[in-house]
Amino acid sequence: GESMSSSAPAPKTAWIFCPVFLDVESFLILRERLLAAVRSVERLRGAAVRFVAIDDTGGTDGELERLSAFTDVTVLSTPFNLGHQRAIVFGLRKLSRQLADDDLVVTLDADGEDRPEDLPRMLAPLLSDGANLKRVVLARRTKRKESPVFKLMYLGFKLLFHTLTGIVIRTGNFAAHRGWLTRNVLFHPHFDLCYSSSLISLSLDVAYVPCERGKRYAGQSRMNYMKLMIHGIRMLMPFLDRISVRALIGFSATFALGLLAAATVLAGKLTHCFPVPHWAPLAVIITLALSFIALGNFVVLFAIFSQTQGLSLHDLDRV
Repeated sequence: GESMSSSAPAPKTAWIFCPVFLDVESFLILRERLLAAVRSVERLRGAAVRFVAIDDTGGTDGELERLSAFTDVTVLSTPFNLGHQRAIVFGLRKLSRQLADDDLVVTLDADGEDRPEDLPRMLAPLLSDGANLKRVVLARRTKRKESPVFKLMYLGFKLLFHTLTGIVIRTGNFAAHRGWLTRNVLFHPHFDLCYSSSLISLSLDVAYVPCERGKRYAGQSRMNYMKLMIHGIRMLMPFLDRISVRALIGFSATFALGLLAAATVLAGKLTHCFPVPHWAPLAVIITLALSFIALGNFVVLFAIFSQTQGLSLHDLDRV
């Protein structure tokens, strides 16, 4: 029951890209449910559905041979473990020439936590405006079935992300867009660093769809807190320009307060109008020095880390 534009032709192909890291059993369940979800959308009943399983083990998962039985599944192996976000970018770039501009492209995790039942709602903003090839639909997370420790860490990350970028991040790999965007926008250098946050950082025409986080179909998650922290840092990388500006503002404000404090201490020493503790001058000098060093190092190290992380994906799809 979608409200669709009758003038826009129905897409001929729906592409579904999933990173798979030792998770074939979950992918098989996901494939069946996604097929049912696509067929439930009236305008897609005549469209072909093609799955791309991106093997992020670097070709070491023998279980992926089971997927050769399905003619609608293409398996791509990364040269080495890239992580789920950059594995998606690798797959999208690798097959970008096979995508038509008006094809539908869906990206999601293979474990079932991105629910296939939400796919019709994710596709609705694209199908309702078929002429807009630059629209991106992102799943905005509402509820998460996680441990209290994870929820606390996630809350801290969201607060940090908002402080550094001015944006509240509540999205992941579950996204939908047109083939045009894959063929043109996905080659932006930001995507060498991170997939999901780059879709936001580039000021695209983004539509958000509220989606609950689902439950894993099979197996166990191999994500640990260290990998989560690295993932969080990578999500910040595409916003380096905003972070640098905010860091500069923070440094300037801190430095100005330090100068004001120094002037106050100096005035007290010269005029004897109010008592000045003997430790105050040294404290002011140390505060100014540390604020300058800390904020300066943060920006420099963040920029270096962003560049070194991006090198591993640069032009890798063309190898």
